[in-house]
Amino acid sequence: MNVKYIFGALITIPLLPIMYFQGKRIRSSVPSLPEAKGTEGTISSFPSSKALEIITLGESTIAGVGVATHEEGFTGTFANHLANKLSTNISWKVYAKSGYTAKQVTEKLIPGIKETEADLFVIGLGANDSFTFNSPKQWGKDVDALIIALRGKFGNTPILFTSMPPIKLFPAFTSLIKFSMGNLVEMLGETLEQTITKHDNVFYDAQKISFENWIDKIDPSTNSSDFFSDGVHPSKLTYQVWAKETANYVVQNSLIKA
Repeated sequence: MNVKYIFGALITIPLLPIMYFQGKRIRSSVPSLPEAKGTEGTISSFPSSKALEIITLGESTIAGVGVATHEEGFTGTFANHLANKLSTNISWKVYAKSGYTAKQVTEKLIPGIKETEADLFVIGLGANDSFTFNSPKQWGKDVDALIIALRGKFGNTPILFTSMPPIKLFPAFTSLIKFSMGNLVEMLGETLEQTITKHDNVFYDAQKISFENWIDKIDPSTNSSDFFSDGVHPSKLTYQVWAKETANYVVQNSLIKA
């Protein structure tokens, strides 16, 4: 892993000035979208008075950038699909911030979690750690610290890390940025897979997001641009398909039971 990172860094460093100006152009052309509203909700479709408590944590994708409300974003869709799969009521809460890295989630979001109990944590990270050139070694330490922080507050509650963001597919990015950031985020995914083996009841959906596979499940007339709201962040379609895929992972791997 370190060899791959060092080799990638040696290739990337001379190209940093070009990437800097490309990044500035991308930032100026991509609209600044707000985070989704409504950070908590309840699905009460079933007669039982009991409800599973789900908390999501992470960066802009978990913060719902690209859709108006969390009900139509990842967390609301995930909770709704999981409730139907398990035939149980679910209460959900979002703790996320656009631009946050794993370290910032640990230091700034986890201390602010008001709940005292949870049945499942779902975490979406990786893009900002790639954008800030976090090394796989440091990322592993940051993920480890995040898990330990949650364990300190919530014991052995199941933790699921979602699929890493598909940076190589971002339409707004240049080929150079897709290559450098995309390769790095894949290395971070490999490190994440290794890091969680040190912890009990922590999971990672390592399947790469593939729009081709999603299109086959949705509608053959769908094209890749339909999956982005601004060329970087997910569209409503992406949030909903991604959330359903993640809920299916939870059910298939028996992470929680109603």
